[in-house]
Amino acid sequence: MILMSDKRRIYGEHLTPIEIFKKFILPDIKDTIYDYIWVDLFGGVGNLILPILELIPEEKRNAFFEKHIFLFDIQEELVEKARKNAMAYGIDEKIARKNILQRDTIKNYPTFILKRGLPVYHITNPPYLYLGYIMKHKETHRYLEYFKGENEGYQDLYQIALINDLRHNIQKMIYIIPSNFLFGASVSNKIRKDFLKYYKIKKALIFEEHIFRYTGTNVVICFFERKQNPKHEVLKFEGLKFNRETKKRLYFLTPENNYRAGAEFDEFVKKYKAKKPINVTYYLTIEEVNKNRGSLPVEVIDANNFDGKKYKHLRIFVNESLYNKIKSNILFIRTVDTGSKNGRAGLYKIKEEFGVDGILVTKTKYRTHPIQLFFNPSLTPSDQVLLMDYFNLLLEHFRKITDSEFMTTYKYSDSEYTRKYLGLSQAKALIKTFPLFSLKEKEKIEMQNLIKEKNTEDLIRFIKKKNSERGLYLWL
Repeated sequence: MILMSDKRRIYGEHLTPIEIFKKFILPDIKDTIYDYIWVDLFGGVGNLILPILELIPEEKRNAFFEKHIFLFDIQEELVEKARKNAMAYGIDEKIARKNILQRDTIKNYPTFILKRGLPVYHITNPPYLYLGYIMKHKETHRYLEYFKGENEGYQDLYQIALINDLRHNIQKMIYIIPSNFLFGASVSNKIRKDFLKYYKIKKALIFEEHIFRYTGTNVVICFFERKQNPKHEVLKFEGLKFNRETKKRLYFLTPENNYRAGAEFDEFVKKYKAKKPINVTYYLTIEEVNKNRGSLPVEVIDANNFDGKKYKHLRIFVNESLYNKIKSNILFIRTVDTGSKNGRAGLYKIKEEFGVDGILVTKTKYRTHPIQLFFNPSLTPSDQVLLMDYFNLLLEHFRKITDSEFMTTYKYSDSEYTRKYLGLSQAKALIKTFPLFSLKEKEKIEMQNLIKEKNTEDLIRFIKKKNSERGLYLWL
């Protein structure tokens, strides 16, 4: 017998509570229920479609169901549950079996539903399985075939579900999908660019709180409508974000930024890269240590050995070159918020945080571990501290004005704020806006004062003027 936890891992399934449908979806469709064929191609037990029947008089439900509702799922067990749920609404078993079918709809799209005289309205919570996960786990290797041919380049099963609807000219859809569709970078650039050429987002409901019991994946409910004329253009829509409070925000997604939300950060780091940027690399690895063995002792922590309270301390012996490299680079990056006020993502001093000189990776590189930074050419300790203060001040500024939407939501937690993950490429891009090598002494003092005073607006004006040949361009 396959356990439910194994099914979630193998199928990427997260069954939607009926309450989610009734609260967030039904109000938008209740006045048009006779105008469409209501379809869920990844229907599970039917919670995203069957409650529509509550709006239909009992004596008319069979006729309505037969004409207006179709459900599909790859798992026979869920199909049977969906049929029983339909019968609980008063649907005859024969009709339930006719319109609720087992099918792998990613591989075999049910085109017959497109020929029944009414437009299809697809409401679904498709499977979420990231390609990287699929490749790493033997039990999910069978899904690799989905990512071949015309689907090559997509990164998740839900993305293939979206593009299949596009190819079959579905006019309206409501998708419950990972929020990385809006906020992810490389993982979602292709699907957004391909898909949003053809579809508008009428509105989005963004959840930074649990709506599924067994997953830490944050989701968004997107209401899509096909454009009359496909084209790349700025998309404007209203979003509601749910966490500790409900926030309303107007979103502008630009094709230049691959339609990614939270674009202010990306626009800044792209436009205002320093003329001579700082070069930074990440990680002190055991391979590098083994190639540079010597007699000089260095105190490090093992980033791969954490007991829940602290990292294991090690003493390594290296040659003079690596000794100087480790000792002269005093900063590390925390890519993931801890959840505490003083544990947010940013740059920090290794010695102050861990009481050692370096951070060693003894096994696998994990982006969520503390990671030591290495600068080439080397920076003085005082310049590294100035960079750290600059980086953290601007990072917090962009987090404030975008509600941290350029970062990836890490996991659900009961922390005092929604925990976020800062990508290493994002961190490098922000570092490259620091114009250290072109600063005159007077300008460096000016920057130091602005940072000390936390005068973010004037600091950004300074950076934009310093890093741009075109003069001032204000986006505050």
